[in-house]
Amino acid sequence: MVEALTVEGVTARYGKQVVFQEVSLSVEQGKIFGLIGLNGVGKTTLIKAILTLVKPAAGIVRIFDRDHRDPASRANLAYLPEKFQPPALLTGAEFIRFSLSYFGRRFERAQASELAESLGLDAAALDKRIRVYSKGMSQKLGLLATFMTDLPLLILDEPLEGLDPKARILFKQQIAGYQARGKTVFLSSHILADLDEMCDQIAILHDGQLAYSGTPADLKTRERSPSLEKAFLGVIEGRKQGAAAS
Repeated sequence: MVEALTVEGVTARYGKQVVFQEVSLSVEQGKIFGLIGLNGVGKTTLIKAILTLVKPAAGIVRIFDRDHRDPASRANLAYLPEKFQPPALLTGAEFIRFSLSYFGRRFERAQASELAESLGLDAAALDKRIRVYSKGMSQKLGLLATFMTDLPLLILDEPLEGLDPKARILFKQQIAGYQARGKTVFLSSHILADLDEMCDQIAILHDGQLAYSGTPADLKTRERSPSLEKAFLGVIEGRKQGAAAS
């Protein structure tokens, strides 16, 4: 089976500063893959490198077995950035229609209303200007537009940001339904309990390198931890202690 996403030996720099180096990971089709790390370790930079928004200093990225520099490779994915700010003067429905037009998708109001409600966004909000939306409403709108592309791969940078507990539960239900249709999701998040529940595979980016790649269950077993949060701390603290000892 062709991998949905393959990253081989990717290094990223800003000027002379190395953000991370020789990162390799692969995401199988139909899987949910979570990227974990502290603030500032380069999670968003890695996502941008995958999307060619940042030019890698070295390495290879393939999306459904196509070089990521080939525009056709990105026709099969939709991306929701971390700091999502939709145009304030558009209505929610106008923004979704505009977004879908990039992918040659038709806007269906009934579908949009149904999906909005399933994400905890009042369907009536689709007729309101985005300038009156709260942060949580804007995030739900971004998720709604992304899900409606129905593309084989979604890349979501901190999609749970700004969502209340109910909305997080509804989001996880939508992710599970998306995966059940054979789709792939690559996401980053600081909410490790949610990633533990959602993800088939995870990767930990720390100190400029990939510190772990595998299943959440295997990491918890390796770190002898009942939770992904404590297992994550075990990884980064262990690397810190190892560096100090050397």
